[in-house]
Amino acid sequence: MSHESVPSMAEPTVAFGARLASSPAFKDLFRDGMSLVEETAAYLDGPGREESRALDRGPALAYATESMRLTTRLMQLASWLLLQRAVNEGELTQEQAAQEKSKVRLSSVGAPTPASIIDELPPSLGVLIGKAMRLQERIVHMDRVLFSQQAAEAEAQVNPISGQIDLLASAFGIRR
Repeated sequence: MSHESVPSMAEPTVAFGARLASSPAFKDLFRDGMSLVEETAAYLDGPGREESRALDRGPALAYATESMRLTTRLMQLASWLLLQRAVNEGELTQEQAAQEKSKVRLSSVGAPTPASIIDELPPSLGVLIGKAMRLQERIVHMDRVLFSQQAAEAEAQVNPISGQIDLLASAFGIRR
């Protein structure tokens, strides 16, 4: 077994979460999220308003409900994206962002809309709902990656011996 693969004490650890948050993947996610917010606002203020007037009472109620859910979902997702961008640009510390993030509801924004309701809505609204759900999945995934990494880094800082134990385990090929 080679001891060269074991990190030395002088090698800095890579902050994976920080790299991911400032990566092209985050930039693409941010751009996609903000574009979807703009696209949705343009639709709801323009063609969507006209389409909703042409609906019968039941579908019109579903349209109102789903457009509010969509707007709420997108505002929560945009809030998360803006918080993370503020951290990337040095406007907030990760700790400040974590406190603010507690106000953002990524998973409780709402369950997927049943297909039977989507079928009654104008197709353009259904497409926007689908895009928002995919964006939510991407953000929830990135949030888990970022904040589980940060929690692990914080734990290692709280318990300095943990890093030493990890080095020993690595040297002996033991998984912790």
